[in-house]
Amino acid sequence: MKIAVTGLNATDNPGPGVPVIRSLRDVPNFDGKIIGLVYDSLEPGIYKEGLVDRCYQIPFPSSGLDHLFERIKYVNEIEKIDLLIPTLDSELYSFVKMQDKLKAIGIKTFLPTLEQLNIRGKDKLFDFCKENGIKVPKNILVTSINDLQKIPNQLNYPAVIKGIFYEAYVVNNFDEAVTAFGRLSIKWGFPIIVQEYIKRDEFNVVALGDGRGNTIGAVAMKKLYITEKGKGWSGITIDDICILSVSKKVIEKTKWRSGMELEFIKNLKTNEYYLLEINPRFPAWVYLAPAAGQNLPYALVRLANGEEVISFEKYEIGKMFVRCAWDLISDIKFLEQITVKGEC
Repeated sequence: MKIAVTGLNATDNPGPGVPVIRSLRDVPNFDGKIIGLVYDSLEPGIYKEGLVDRCYQIPFPSSGLDHLFERIKYVNEIEKIDLLIPTLDSELYSFVKMQDKLKAIGIKTFLPTLEQLNIRGKDKLFDFCKENGIKVPKNILVTSINDLQKIPNQLNYPAVIKGIFYEAYVVNNFDEAVTAFGRLSIKWGFPIIVQEYIKRDEFNVVALGDGRGNTIGAVAMKKLYITEKGKGWSGITIDDICILSVSKKVIEKTKWRSGMELEFIKNLKTNEYYLLEINPRFPAWVYLAPAAGQNLPYALVRLANGEEVISFEKYEIGKMFVRCAWDLISDIKFLEQITVKGEC
């Protein structure tokens, strides 16, 4: 097989592409080729020796679906791609809308529907959780500075200001809220989510749904170290029936088709769990799942190929990951090739 993967940006806010590829490479009988699709010529995954077989630069989805499709069509004419795995939140809507066109040129995908994407959106999650008896922090949607002035009437400071796709800031007063609102609205647009802040520990679950309501696999971990951007830089697998059962419930209710990450917090005062976010793709820490015994990226490949995949029943507890910075050495000619030609 030839599998194309996006999200090779392995920076302080890493994309899931590199760990997804590592998961596939670790399968003993995997003899396919990996095609890296990148938006920037300096995405670190390009420069990791042995990670991708070929690499192509593609336009941002914001440039238009036709433009993006034509570029992928060009790549496919050369590479004959069997499966495409997009791994970034901000590109998923575009690839979901292009599924039929991709299928027509021989490229399989295994993606959620537009309805599923909308249900778990940060602006819709509160309603979904309330309808299904899942605890979730209070939140309000804002589109203007005037809306922010209503926060004290509905929520107390500190509060969390979140972008519709990425990023979140804990703010302690109105001035900090205005600053966060400005940054996020410029970068990600509207609405902005203002969420109740709960003093907590943080937990995550990576899971895979088959599109029929069944959970193929789910691995839970507790964050051990969190960066200033709120990213888990270290974590350890745990056995927690509560968050795993909520994760399976979400997949069952939405009939989720693809990988997902569910973010939970545990209230330190009440020990209650709250579902904080549902991210519609594998997380950047997904490599922990195969290390613990559930290779979810490879299971997704098998599902995309129409194979029957038996659900994983267990995983190893106490498996850790710790991220590190690693300088990759290359040559200016390599950078020139991807920058000028758009491929290497």
